[in-house]
Amino acid sequence: MAIYIDNTHLGRHVTGLERITLELFSAKALAPLDVVPVRAQGLRQMLTTQTLGLPMRLAASSSILLCPGFPPSPLLRPFASRVLPYIHDDFLITRRAELNMRARLYMAGPFKLALRHYPRFLANSGDTRRKLAAHCRSDAEVTLYRPAVRNVFGLDPGQRSERSAEPQPLRLIALGTVEPRKNFAAAAKVLDALRMQGFPDATLDIVGRPGWGSDWQALEQQPGVTLHGYQSAERVNQLLDAADLFICTSHDEGLGLPLLEAQYAGLPIVAPDAAIFREVLGESGIYIDTADPASAATRIGAALWHENWRARYVADAARNLARWNDLARGDRENVISLIARLAHLEGNAAPEYRRLA
Repeated sequence: MAIYIDNTHLGRHVTGLERITLELFSAKALAPLDVVPVRAQGLRQMLTTQTLGLPMRLAASSSILLCPGFPPSPLLRPFASRVLPYIHDDFLITRRAELNMRARLYMAGPFKLALRHYPRFLANSGDTRRKLAAHCRSDAEVTLYRPAVRNVFGLDPGQRSERSAEPQPLRLIALGTVEPRKNFAAAAKVLDALRMQGFPDATLDIVGRPGWGSDWQALEQQPGVTLHGYQSAERVNQLLDAADLFICTSHDEGLGLPLLEAQYAGLPIVAPDAAIFREVLGESGIYIDTADPASAATRIGAALWHENWRARYVADAARNLARWNDLARGDRENVISLIARLAHLEGNAAPEYRRLA
């Protein structure tokens, strides 16, 4: 029996959605299961395969389908017991007003339909699993599948602990597509507040491609902010190495993978004081109120007050990465057992299914 993986969304820039697929749903990640990736060339083929091709494959067999990227097509609903969607967040429902028209039409509707009717899901965090309870069937089974975090940018804290405790200038960095949900405008306001609270030359580097909305144009006008666009892993390595702090001011995240990846550089991570960020960062984070730039700047300044702050955050980052990756290893074993169980059940039911068909 085939275990199909919907890889039709791959082939673009490797951002969070694509990286999760490559990390968690590759043949290596799901070994010893025998998985078959379903790929597409170009947007038209992607849409056709997702809408028609995948339902046709399941209609013709008793196969299993894993959907780590886009929500399952509405035509997959009759096969819901054999489809396992991976849920990154509930953004498509809770922040619909911030979606562009294509996302509203092609993603938000199918996502809502799947949540209402599918019996099981995979989720990237405990916070996402908790939020899904408001939208899923009461008997839906949601299994955690947190990604292990690799050093994808080849980072090394190196001699970071020995750098000056009084950086001149203070350099902040943020990663992510520049669109409303990431709320980079708040990071720019925190930067302004830092400049008024003892860090007059502070800067903010934002690495990520332009998305929908007008945030890119607004940020271009902000003093001290540099928009780098999408960059290679080598260039991200250089920018993270040069930074003093990583800052995230997102309205919401299903996980926030870049925060963990940046910890390989030994960077202090500034993040909103919200459940998902405390789940990801534990005791290693610097938590702020993104709606209050002045208090956020004060909180950041206090974290940098001690002479050995760099060494502290290098050690905190290493401990947190070890904690997270231990959790992820346990999740992988559970998910492989779940998929194997589904494949076994469907395999046993296949002869009866064919007689009924």
